[in-house]
Amino acid sequence: MSQRLLAEDSLEAARLRVEAELEVFLEQCIIRDGEVAELATSMVMAGGKRTRPILIILAYEMAGGENIEEVLPMALAFELIHTATLIHDDIHDAAKYRRGTQTIHDRHGLAKAIIAGDWLFVQGFALGGGKYGENIVKLMSKCCADIASAELKQLAHINDLATTPEDYDAIVRGKTAGPFAAGCEAAALIAGQEASKAAALGRFGMQLGIAFQLVDDLLDLLGDARMGKPRGADVLEGKMTLPLIHGLTMLHGDARQQLSEVIDSFNDGLWQELISLLERAGSLDYSRSLIRTHMERGIEELHGFEETEARTVIMSLAKELMLRKI
Repeated sequence: MSQRLLAEDSLEAARLRVEAELEVFLEQCIIRDGEVAELATSMVMAGGKRTRPILIILAYEMAGGENIEEVLPMALAFELIHTATLIHDDIHDAAKYRRGTQTIHDRHGLAKAIIAGDWLFVQGFALGGGKYGENIVKLMSKCCADIASAELKQLAHINDLATTPEDYDAIVRGKTAGPFAAGCEAAALIAGQEASKAAALGRFGMQLGIAFQLVDDLLDLLGDARMGKPRGADVLEGKMTLPLIHGLTMLHGDARQQLSEVIDSFNDGLWQELISLLERAGSLDYSRSLIRTHMERGIEELHGFEETEARTVIMSLAKELMLRKI
């Protein structure tokens, strides 16, 4: 079997295992907790690629883990926490749909959506922290705290045309890349790896997470039906993504003023003008180059691990995530 087919089979097997485990766990929660679990489950099971739990499973196997049951609670934990952040993000953004499903706050009101998101955070932390040692608990707690800090920082920079690349980097590291890093490092520790090897997997996760967000930023601008939202949604919501920040930095005079006005009053009718200005500034190509740089840095961290099937598959997953129609 070719390496590509091997990777595809392994990824699909991991995804199906995660789906099955999530379904069983959430069914038990519904029996115990009732409506709040039903609301949360509706969003968890609405779809998604399960990138985070699959990555955690692969990191565990690459780090030498042999019993997948050991790491499954951690894998599920990160998917629950991720979904909690999506529910809360949708409230901030007043989004009506997520993954093709009507958002909880739009269907059932703001209060129930906040509670459902909080419930998912608690369940995720209980799975990811409660079943492991103190070192894992500290990783999880820092990860969740960093998500909250990054969310507040992002809110502070909504519609802020003075947002710097450093501001953007801090937001991405806390909100998107941090969970990738914490999940990979925790998986290695659960597998019994020494701290230095676990830290290397954490650095891989951080680089992959940054690149992952950069890809999402480009897909938001260029349009991709799989994103489950209209093109330019981030611009409409006032989020300062890297292409916009770079464009405002590189353009001067009338061109910069034009870009500022397009961002401030953006609608789909201004999409082509926005893309033209960003192409003029070289911002799209700059983002693509940065994606490759972060991916290469991340993969470099994997070279200290044996050439196993798991390493082949995790490299394949990283490249697949980075090359999504950008």
